[in-house]
Amino acid sequence: MIELKINSQPVKVKEGTTVLKAAESLGIEIPTMCYLKDEFENHPSCMVCLVKNKNNGELFPSCAMPAREGMDIICDDEEVIEARKEGLELLLSDHVGDCEAPCRLSCPAFMDIPEMNRLIANNKFDEALQLVKEDIALPLILGYICPAPCEGACRRKQVDNPVSICLLKRFVADVDINKDSVYLPEKKPQTNKNVAVIGSGPAGLAAAYYILKSGQNCVIFDKKEKAGGSLLSVPENELPAKALESEIEIIKKFGAKFELNTNINPEIFENTLKKDFDAIIIATGNPEENFNFDLKTIDSSYSTNMNGVFACGSVLRHHKMAIRALAQGKEAAFSVNLFLEGKGPGKANRLFNSRFGKLTESEIEEYKKEAIFDNRIEPVKGKLSGFNKEEAVKEAQRCLRCDCRKPTSCKLRVYADQYGANQKKYSFGERKQLKKYMHHNDVVFEQEKCIRCGLCIEIASGEKELTGLTYIGRGFNVKIDIPFNKQLKEALTIASQKCVEACPTGALAFKNGE
Repeated sequence: MIELKINSQPVKVKEGTTVLKAAESLGIEIPTMCYLKDEFENHPSCMVCLVKNKNNGELFPSCAMPAREGMDIICDDEEVIEARKEGLELLLSDHVGDCEAPCRLSCPAFMDIPEMNRLIANNKFDEALQLVKEDIALPLILGYICPAPCEGACRRKQVDNPVSICLLKRFVADVDINKDSVYLPEKKPQTNKNVAVIGSGPAGLAAAYYILKSGQNCVIFDKKEKAGGSLLSVPENELPAKALESEIEIIKKFGAKFELNTNINPEIFENTLKKDFDAIIIATGNPEENFNFDLKTIDSSYSTNMNGVFACGSVLRHHKMAIRALAQGKEAAFSVNLFLEGKGPGKANRLFNSRFGKLTESEIEEYKKEAIFDNRIEPVKGKLSGFNKEEAVKEAQRCLRCDCRKPTSCKLRVYADQYGANQKKYSFGERKQLKKYMHHNDVVFEQEKCIRCGLCIEIASGEKELTGLTYIGRGFNVKIDIPFNKQLKEALTIASQKCVEACPTGALAFKNGE
């Protein structure tokens, strides 16, 4: 047996045990990307598993280094962390791929637009609505009035015209409204906490929706006779009153209580609301309610200088786009829910996101492999009436599928986020051109997302594939490719699933996603 220390903890392991495995035996997790348990020989290349020998200051990959007597290993000091970060930045320097599609990044509510498109394209309208309602509390309303910043960012613009995202969103909401019973998302267990929302415009309605979804009780106050706030002033030919009423009715069915014709003055605020409610969200718009308070938000958590009081929407800053007010209502509700859980106000974190810019002509052709060629579909009955089912399906099929198929399991993204990596630090000169290998029933290979770890080569060889995959080129220009001018379906006939599951990035992925 060999005795050594890891993070000052003594451990005894068998001769031949790697430092990585020795650390695991102590419950110390070291990040890895090019390592796959004990099944294959290791070829350390990613360098995210670096550790340091305190005795001599040497940094080395723990996945391949055998433990030696008397080692004193440090896994997480500043030098080790910085070295891992640098390794990630080098991997990112020639990584070509978007973690999230540009349309989703440009949506203030961060809705998963590409997945909605795919569900609609496959006639899964109920599932599409459920997905939309995770991030958009009022999809029918926004389907009418949103100025669609997502469509401005859509990569399909480089081909012909952007996908009609807002009409598709409205379509799934409209299908739901016309059913006998509308979809209401599952709520978290009831907490018996009470939240007041002052203002029933887009920010207030969205805040109430997410407050209710988290198991709290919610009362919405508004001085007007009707709920809707600024939405009430939108002309009928832009937002039918029926659409607004339908969405407000859904919020009611979800559990919100409305106290209309109620002007919240400072006395009522101080002596009633602050006593009867565990938290208050001010979403009054501008100038729906008259507050004589010195209302200041402290930070991006939407908390104010008054404990338990939050503010969002146009009461802070005038928003021309309802989607921005709605997004703030959602974020304010998130912060309130953290506050009520005793975790203090906070904000939702977004993962690291890789971007590679505009498509080149050759890349447009690669992306067109996953979409139909038709130009933008226009509703036969006009924009106000919206899509019928056939039109919606066809329009959704125009989506280029430019998001990553492994958005949550890609280790490069997870660790880049964890270590705060800078994608552009070592990016110089022209980037590589993205290519999609689609000739396989189940798998897509995107070579420029590959970190050349070689796991797929080892797996295909172990499974006795006729050709499998191989290294081509030398030095910095080496890449993993399909040999002998074969297609992907010929290279991976029996090992495809194992290769996809082992791939640490989105280079090898299932066509239908994770």
